Amino acid sequence: MGEPGQANSSVGYFQAIGDPQKRDEREEKYGENMHARLEVSQPQGILAWMAKSLAIIGPGRVGRALGNRLRENGWRITMVAARSQASAKRGARFIGGGRPVAGIPVTLAACSTILITVPDDAIAGVAGELSRNAGEDLRGRVVLHTSGALDACVLEVLRSCGASVGSMHPLQTFSGVSVPPLEGKVFAIEGDEPAVRVARRIARSLGGVPVGISADKKPLYHAAGAFAAGLSLAVEEAGVRLLMTAGLKRREAQRALVSLTRQVLEHYEKLGPQKAWTGPLARGDFGVVAAHEKALREMQPEFLEAYVAISRLAAQELAHEPETMLRELEAISGSVKLVAKAKGGCE
Repeated sequence: MGEPGQANSSVGYFQAIGDPQKRDEREEKYGENMHARLEVSQPQGILAWMAKSLAIIGPGRVGRALGNRLRENGWRITMVAARSQASAKRGARFIGGGRPVAGIPVTLAACSTILITVPDDAIAGVAGELSRNAGEDLRGRVVLHTSGALDACVLEVLRSCGASVGSMHPLQTFSGVSVPPLEGKVFAIEGDEPAVRVARRIARSLGGVPVGISADKKPLYHAAGAFAAGLSLAVEEAGVRLLMTAGLKRREAQRALVSLTRQVLEHYEKLGPQKAWTGPLARGDFGVVAAHEKALREMQPEFLEAYVAISRLAAQELAHEPETMLRELEAISGSVKLVAKAKGGCE
């Protein structure tokens, strides 16, 4: 791992090469062999070193996992920056490299690429602090954030400093306990062309699949992930709660529903959505659907609301005749509400 002085000297080295007076001094010292030396040493030496040098700001679940895998795949993690020295040290220890630093020092600009892996609501603040501390030293650098919902515009202040900015989001859950397999996972990428090139290189070095996405579509892209991951987990847990209310133990309920869900997803992957669709709604058994809604009125209101909403979504996306099924569902919900009112239920 390079020391700060080494990183700064490499920046000065590039500045010296571009300075005509210092070029003349080097020519006097090295003679005709100078240009040959530079042509050989730059691509294979310092430039090659910088091309895969990377600093991480915010070593949380995502930052630690990506940093660890990138280090294993030949990237040089030069710095790990966090709000406190203790957090930075823990992150660097997990990653297996990088000098831990507290705050956002100017020396971060010595890296060719800076990866911001803080929570979404902290990205703009980090970008602002980085621009104030590093300023013009960021010219020519690439800065990426890993938010799924935000685009590169949140880094606009860094673009004005001369950096190329972009976003790179791995469509993957991160537990923080271990590093998940990233091979074959989609990495949604957008931003300035130089930043996009670096992001694609990072994704491929991790075994991922880089996919370009329009900046204005990122919220929809991220919502898709929420449907498939966090919200599906909420639905699964709701099912577990229902089975526990019916008398099963938690472990029994989890085992039963995870097995059922896994089977449906396997069929979905192999056969497609229509053939994998199962249950009373798929069969057109609206009497059972009505019984479900009646029973769910005994639970917290969110259970029935979610059931009704998801049933309507299923009808819209999976039914051969969506409008017909939606009318049937509307009639069921209406009749269930009338029965509840007749029994003194509240709306």
